[in-house]
Amino acid sequence: MKDHVARRGRWVGLVVAAGVLIAGTGCNVTYGTRAAHEPAPLVPDMDLPKELSMTTHPPITVAAPDILRIDASRLVPLPPYKIEPLDALYLFAEAPIEEAPVNGIYPVDPDGTINLGPSYGGQVQVTGMTPQEAEKVISKQLARRLKNPAVSVSVAQSKGVQQIRGEHLIRPDGTVGLGTYGSVYVAGMTLPQVKQCIEQHLSQFLLKPEVSVDVAAFNSKWFYIITDFAGSGENVVRLPATGNETVLDAISQVGGLSPVSSKKMWIARPAPAGQGNDQILPVDWKGITRRGHVRTNYQILPGDRVFVMSQPMTKLDTQLARSLAPAERLFGTTLLGATTVFTFRNQGLGFFGAGAGAPVR
Repeated sequence: MKDHVARRGRWVGLVVAAGVLIAGTGCNVTYGTRAAHEPAPLVPDMDLPKELSMTTHPPITVAAPDILRIDASRLVPLPPYKIEPLDALYLFAEAPIEEAPVNGIYPVDPDGTINLGPSYGGQVQVTGMTPQEAEKVISKQLARRLKNPAVSVSVAQSKGVQQIRGEHLIRPDGTVGLGTYGSVYVAGMTLPQVKQCIEQHLSQFLLKPEVSVDVAAFNSKWFYIITDFAGSGENVVRLPATGNETVLDAISQVGGLSPVSSKKMWIARPAPAGQGNDQILPVDWKGITRRGHVRTNYQILPGDRVFVMSQPMTKLDTQLARSLAPAERLFGTTLLGATTVFTFRNQGLGFFGAGAGAPVR
């Protein structure tokens, strides 16, 4: 009887010690009007853009890794122009053979030749020549079949056009590549500034170049949805900011609220460097979804963080379970050890001595 009371006293002592340990460490959870780790909500500005009263974004400034689409309306090489492989020449010759007219665009092959066809002797080397010099060489080739051929040669398309036109990725260093014309730094510029910068760069190689620039893919403008998982981490989803997303659109893109999410959420809007404090915009989720209110269904801007809190009781349960887990393991180990000792004390003598089932003396 005394042994039983002593063992019970030890168990009570362990429970009391564990309780003191948990109380000392605490769960770091505060509930009420505002948890200690939550930002102080600010009064929402009624003039902020929201559903039914959206605004356009500021002028686009490009950055890595956006993709630009560049087209060229005027790319005339600076004189004197030397013909290069992959150029395209326009040829016209008077009084040619009827079955083989010389009137059209002839590409310059990678080996620097153009093909006049079997009627006129095939290949003619033209690279490194001006169009006037190419006229003489081609006239000489045609003279083998024609009498006093009059030949006109002009550059229909420079190979540089092929390198400038198309989609161009803005590199991590903020530049776009223009093939043999080098690279141009464009990060942080608006589209009119990008156009002016590219044309200025190309003017070193071309006569009064004209290009048009647009954005083929917006890859540098994002917003974020952070969901608290009730003490089991936070999930972060990054989504592209296309210009017209609201809070409701943002939550719909991640499949709605999680099973442990509460209806408490806000937008954390970072302020430009040196422009003051960040904005905290509380969101009335029930008002948006159940009553159709648009007052807090804000328009999402690039860089916004939509934070969704978890349910307080679920978070408390998770943190209590995590705090009690060491004590539970300790109690389990102690109970297993006590049970083992008790078993061997009552049955061990018979097991090791008189045999299993022998009475204990």
